Amino acid sequence: MADAAPPDDVAIRIRGLVNAFGTKVIHDHLDLDVKRGEVLGVVGGSGTGKSVLMRSIVGLSRPREGDIWVFGENTRDMDARAMRSLQLRWGVLFQEGALFSSMTVAQNIQVPLRRYTAMSESLMDEIAAMKIALVGLPDDTATKYPAELSGGMKKRAGLARALAMDPELLFLDEPTAGLDPISATHFDELVRDLQKSLNLTVFMVTHDIDTLRATTDRIAVLVNKKIKVGTIHALRHDPDPWIQEYFAGVRGRAALDT
Repeated sequence: MADAAPPDDVAIRIRGLVNAFGTKVIHDHLDLDVKRGEVLGVVGGSGTGKSVLMRSIVGLSRPREGDIWVFGENTRDMDARAMRSLQLRWGVLFQEGALFSSMTVAQNIQVPLRRYTAMSESLMDEIAAMKIALVGLPDDTATKYPAELSGGMKKRAGLARALAMDPELLFLDEPTAGLDPISATHFDELVRDLQKSLNLTVFMVTHDIDTLRATTDRIAVLVNKKIKVGTIHALRHDPDPWIQEYFAGVRGRAALDT
């Protein structure tokens, strides 16, 4: 029996989630609440299903069991029209930005606008320019192609596209992967600034402990097919061996003690 719909202060509620590939169980009756207005970081070792969890929430992967509510709506038996309406309320930044190479940055940002709206070309151009400025890219980025951008610029362009529909909820999949430390720091600052100014709820999959320290309110750790949630400092004292190694190991101490 599924739980009742979550309260208004919960953006995402997951109950009894099971994800499996054949006989290999990745998530075993996993429960999680993501609060409205928070930045939740999701970490875990290789094979723990961090991206699978995100894909389950956004409807790209169907779990074997369980319920997922987003903004109070249970997605389990949702039809295509209802799911499309819900998708308008979130944006997704996939790894590497996932930009279409044959399109300019402006055209990439306009993809969701063309899919979900019937607005004029001039208005779409104006919105693309606004989103480019919002993520801190130069104006002339609009006419550039992804191959002409640095890694950090691709991430920002992908973020601009994720924000095209003015979402309430933002999903980020390894947003600083592949970036040099300076670019990663600037991207972390951008995410936090946007979260505050736009009142976003952010669900962020990452392995970067510096990003966790700089941006998150709480952290969800996937371990032993379950999930543990807490602040970064509380998790340092968790007895689980993997969590101890991650947060209290040499790299973790170096990041958190600075």
